[in-house]
Parts: sequence; structure tokens; C-alpha cells
Amino acid sequence: MDDRETHLEGDSFKHSFGNSGKKENGEICRDDRLPAFVSSGEILDLSQAQTHQNSNSVHVADLDFPEGGFGWLVVLTATWCYGSIFGIQNSFSILHVMLLKLYEDAANIHFKTMNTCSLAMGMIFFCAPLVSICTDFVGCRATAVGGAAVAFIGLLTSSFANSLGLHYLTFGLLFGCGSSFAFQPSLVILGHYFHQRLSLANGLVTAGSSLFSMGMPALLEEVLAPLGLDRTFQILSIPLLVQTVLAGFTFVPRVSSVRHGNGPHATPSSESRCHRGLSELKKHFNLGVFHLPTYRIWAFAVAAAMLGYFVPYVHLMAFVQEQFAGSAEREWVLLLSLGASSGIRRLIVGRAGDLVPGICKVYLQAAAFLLLGLATALMPLCGAFEGLLAVCLLLGLCDGCFITLMAPIAFELFGPRRASQAIGYLLGLMALPMTAGPPLAGLLHDSFGNYHLSFHLAGIPPMVGGIVLLFVPSVHRRLRSARRNEAIKSARCASNHVCETRCSASDRREI
Repeated sequence: MDDRETHLEGDSFKHSFGNSGKKENGEICRDDRLPAFVSSGEILDLSQAQTHQNSNSVHVADLDFPEGGFGWLVVLTATWCYGSIFGIQNSFSILHVMLLKLYEDAANIHFKTMNTCSLAMGMIFFCAPLVSICTDFVGCRATAVGGAAVAFIGLLTSSFANSLGLHYLTFGLLFGCGSSFAFQPSLVILGHYFHQRLSLANGLVTAGSSLFSMGMPALLEEVLAPLGLDRTFQILSIPLLVQTVLAGFTFVPRVSSVRHGNGPHATPSSESRCHRGLSELKKHFNLGVFHLPTYRIWAFAVAAAMLGYFVPYVHLMAFVQEQFAGSAEREWVLLLSLGASSGIRRLIVGRAGDLVPGICKVYLQAAAFLLLGLATALMPLCGAFEGLLAVCLLLGLCDGCFITLMAPIAFELFGPRRASQAIGYLLGLMALPMTAGPPLAGLLHDSFGNYHLSFHLAGIPPMVGGIVLLFVPSVHRRLRSARRNEAIKSARCASNHVCETRCSASDRREI
């Protein structure tokens, strides 16, 4: 259990920090004269400390992580959400075939139907910053319930759409946006119930969702496809309806969202309603997370890696049909290996992430990107189907590592109160390169007639991102040390100034 409670009463500053002596998120200034808590994400400078001292009792943080119990129900709900959304997204190749049959007489049908999936996947990440703001403003539960409801409506109305334009609206926009609002709070809420086991909880969620990704293609191909596209969309909407109910009952936030002001009882009677509204808007539409250099390096390195990250996943089947003619009947083995190895690695990394202290978890992400980039670049060199199968197993292992550690690293940098914004802006940065990578690879294929150059070049961005990530922990430690020393120096200067003032007052009284 990791209990953190910080109170400032009068001139006293009490900080209790338990975790078997480990200081993962910050350092405590042990000097009794230094009323400052120096964290990795935010530092209370001298003026802030003095502001807090002016109040009789300011509640700074009260964090108590159950590390289990009801939290396992939250993990189950998050698993259902994650699996139902991305199980559908990862199985769109089957839905794509059904759309082709439905609109077989349309011109440029392959391009138009594929845009439906691209729009749905892109909206999940493009909406991420807005989802972060909504999560901070109304909470994880309301955001997740509303998002799941919109995604449910999107799939249900897709069953009644009779044109590609309507499918863009219902499946692409409604389902994509709703999925984003349902998916992201499922990552954030885990940090309200777990700290020491946060990586394990994320690993269980992402590993459990792999079961959906492995089972959804078989369900669509063998059971739903014969029923038609309309019935398929109606049946696929049921898991989202279930998610709406589950999130409403289990996503109970235990950490309040970011709030500013003088305290819970502060009255805004001196402010106009317009000014209060602008203050709230500025508070939630802020880019404060980018003020931390460590986050900037981490976020932009991950975004750069996304340019080639999904290229092998999107073009794998076409590459197999081109590279290994006559082995199409074994394509399902590659998909199964990707899903299975990804799920296994997520469990392993989930546990390993709990054992790796603090920001050093980034090293695991860096290793995953380096291996994934290398595996992608080597795919065209696989002369045998078995070699490609081994590469797919490695790709699945790398995928599980990256996704599992995203939320724990955000919580290490900012804590539960600002992790939502950190994750949201990261997903938003990932959206453009992730969406642009596969089309660029397809363009190279059309120009050169094969996937060799496409896969070779696609392996470069993940390796570059992995190399940059290797520098994140050292930069983070240097910045934290410099800020801590600056805070100590400022507090000591303030203490000396107080002593000099008291001495001067005493001298005047003696005179």
C-alpha cells in the first residue's frame, strides 16, 4: 500500500510517504525549515509555499490506493471496454469485405470503404485531448458512460445506413468518437485504485483485451458474416451497451479532478460569472503538461515512432499474399501469433513494470520500439513462412510492452490528478503519424511494385523513437535534482530573511 498524505497546518508541514522507503514520484526536503514538496511533475516554489502557509489548513493531497478489492472489478470493466472497442477495430478487414460486397458497383470502392475504418481509428486518437479535458471536468465515470453510449448508437445506426456517406457518419464519426470517450477513462481510472500494482493492472486489461482480438475475427467470419452487414452491426453494438452499464457501476473515481482555488469552501462571490467561466475554460484547456521537459521528449519520441508502428499490422496480409503465393490458407496463423504473443507480453510487462522503479519504465518502452523497428525492417528478408511467423511473434511482444506502460509512465510523471491530460495529449500527438504511416507505405508499394522499401523505411521511425526514449530517465533525474536544489536554496534564503526580520524587530524593541 502506498499512502501519501500531505497537510499544511499553520507553520507545520507534515508529509507521510510509505512504499518501503521508495521514493518514486518525488523527493522530500528533509530540512525542517523547508516547507516544500518537490515532485517530478510539479514543484511548490517559495511563493506557493508561502501562499499555502497563509491558510489555516490546506488539504494538498489524500491518496489511498486499495491495490485490489473493488479495483479488480474496475480492471474487469476496463478489459471489457478495451477488448470490445479494439476487437472490432482489429477485425475491420472482415467488415471491409462485407462493405465491398454491399457497394460492389461503386467507383474506387476499395479506397472509399477503407476510409471508413481509417476515420474510425483516427477519431479515437484525434479526440484524445478533448477526452482528457472532459475527464478532468466531469470525471471518468460520466465520460466513459457517455462515450460508450455514443459508440453504441454509432454501431446501431450503422445497421440502418444505406450509403457509404452514412457509414462515414455512423461508423467513422459516431463510433470512433464514442470509442475514444469510452476507452481513455478506462486507462485513467486504474490509477485511482492501483499504484504499486498499476503496471500489473494495465497488463491484465490489455492482455484480456487480446482475447477479444483473437476471438472477434472467428466470430465475425463464422457466425455474423452469414447474417449480413446490418445484423452484424446490431450484434456488435451489444458489447458497447454492456460497457455503458458496467462503467456506470464500477468507474467510481477516488481522486478528484484538478481543482484550483483557495480551498473547498472558497466562495466566488467576488468574481463575475463570465470571469469564472473563462477561468474554468482556461483551467481545462491548458497545456501545462508540456511544461515538463521530460514529458515533451517522451511524447514526441512516441509520436515519431508511430509513423512506422502500424505499417506491418495493416499491410501484413497483402504482403503475405505477395511474398508467399499459395500459402494464403495459413494467414490466420500469423494473426493468431500476433494476438497471442501480444497478450502474453502484456502480462509479463505488467508485472515487470511494477518491479522497475519510477521513470525507468521508459527503458522497457525504448527496448520495445527498437525491437519492433528492427523486426519490421527485416520482414522482407524472410524467405520462409516460418521466419515470418517468428517475426510476427516478436511484433506482438513489442506491441504489448508499449501499450501496457503508457498509463504507468504518465502517472509517474504527473500523478493521478493530471495523468488524464498527459495521456490525452500523447494520444492526440500519435494520431497524425499513426494515420499517415500505412497510406505512405501503400504509396511506396504502388510506386515500386513491392513492399520491400515500405517495410525497410517503416522500421526506421520506431528505432529512432526508441533511441530518443533512452535519454528520458537521465534528463528527468537531472531536471528533478536541479529543481530540488533550487527549491532548497530559495527556502533557505526565505528562512534567513525571516530570521533577519525578527532580529531587526528585536533590536528595535530593545532600543
